[in-house]
Amino acid sequence: MFERVKNFISAFHLPTSAELEREYLNGAANRVDLEFRQRQIDRGMFRRFDG
Repeated sequence: MFERVKNFISAFHLPTSAELEREYLNGAANRVDLEFRQRQIDRGMFRRFDG
């Protein structure tokens, strides 16, 4: 019973900014692409705005 509730709740999980950034970096094809993606993240690509 508890497993079903746990699965139901996890279906609505919203990824954090850190998880999104890590997933984006893991998709880099090579070192140059990785460095480019790191610069994009440093510029705030995954930052959420409350306004």
